[in-house]
Amino acid sequence: MSKSNWDYSIFWKETLNHLRSELSEQEFVMWFNNIDYAGSTEKKIILSVPSSFYRDQVKERYLTGIEKILHNLSGSNIEIDFSIKKINTTPVSSNPKQKKTQSAAKKKPSLPVTNRSYPNLSQDYSFDNFVVGDNNSFAANACIAIAKNPGKTYNPCLIYGGVGLGKTHLIQSIGKYVYSNFEDSRIVYVTAEQFTNEFIQSIKENKQHQFKNKYRKVDILLIDDIHFLQGKDATQEELFHTFNALYDSNKQMVFTCDRPVSELKNLTDRLKSRFERGLNVDLIPPSFETRIAILKKKVEEKNVLIPDDVIEIICQNVTTHVRDLEAALTKLIAYADLLNKEITVDIAKHQLKDMFSNPKLNNITIDVIQRTVADYFNLTPNDLRGKKRTKAIAFPRQVAMYITRELTEYSTTEVGLEFGGRDHTTVMHACQRVDSKMKADPSIEPYIRNLIQKAKESGTKS
Repeated sequence: MSKSNWDYSIFWKETLNHLRSELSEQEFVMWFNNIDYAGSTEKKIILSVPSSFYRDQVKERYLTGIEKILHNLSGSNIEIDFSIKKINTTPVSSNPKQKKTQSAAKKKPSLPVTNRSYPNLSQDYSFDNFVVGDNNSFAANACIAIAKNPGKTYNPCLIYGGVGLGKTHLIQSIGKYVYSNFEDSRIVYVTAEQFTNEFIQSIKENKQHQFKNKYRKVDILLIDDIHFLQGKDATQEELFHTFNALYDSNKQMVFTCDRPVSELKNLTDRLKSRFERGLNVDLIPPSFETRIAILKKKVEEKNVLIPDDVIEIICQNVTTHVRDLEAALTKLIAYADLLNKEITVDIAKHQLKDMFSNPKLNNITIDVIQRTVADYFNLTPNDLRGKKRTKAIAFPRQVAMYITRELTEYSTTEVGLEFGGRDHTTVMHACQRVDSKMKADPSIEPYIRNLIQKAKESGTKS
């Protein structure tokens, strides 16, 4: 029987109904609104998906459940296969003359829509080469959903986290995907610094109207590093009105920041409330397994040979973020190329010894910091993690939280969990309290700096 004689579309529709009832609306929209039934063979259903990244995520998350539902519906084992959607780059027209023009135009060499390159977006960033792990899966999935349906869900979206964790990669991947697959979309990607400089220049040249038109008539606005806006009152005012204009028109906005918006100083409350209105997602340092996956991906992209034991030793010692992993890899590749030597574990240890001995890169544990602070105040680490709020414990606990935020890449939420499951606002208050005390009382700062140094030394030894 030929492939065309097998039609399992009714089974697929019923499977979608089952999934819709089992999943939340957001999760269903995120992963199944962009899957199309493409055909079937005797024992297989072929589904069309937007990208290989999307395919891999659906297979990992839902494939077993989908095939189980299909088995219950059909009484037989039906496999799922995936094909990547091909974007139709030729506009549909009912005008015969226009069709003839389009046909003639095909003779000219032209790039397909999927290869269109937006000038401000790096070709190095895409969803396909973004390594997803426990530290970033929520943010990655949200960004994919935004790229598929801009302006429909998660608007606005704020991605926050420390340096080198993938904020720029994700925000540019959104822009790149939309620009490649939605031909008529008007996209603007800028850093907050560029936005500020353009705004200042528009005032100098009396071109504010052109500036407003550029930013308020887009379909997608992507602004990187909004923490740069702190203290820039006029720019904040302009962005506030730009935000309102786009939000009222259901236009997608995505921002990145190096910390939660609530922790930004010198940012107006009304602009903070706008950023917090939609979805806020946190990026944290990658786990060991994710670091391995990231580094192997980088090695594959660079087409070099790095032994697995070398990759493991790097990932055991460089635990902060992707940029440090890339820096370690680049140094080893340069060494191997210049001296024409194979990279070994011993070579890696010798060449990267400065990185490996850097306490910041060793990601000093919260346990080390708690022990250091507890010893200084003649307490126990359990006192700092406990529920007691006496003055003798409360301030040392705040100091430990402050030092943790100074020396590690942990988010306020993660820090709170390590201090007895406290809320992230408690950590923020603790850091602000210590900072204020240091400014008000000059005698406090020296011993806190001393504690920071002791924690660094303890981290190096451990």
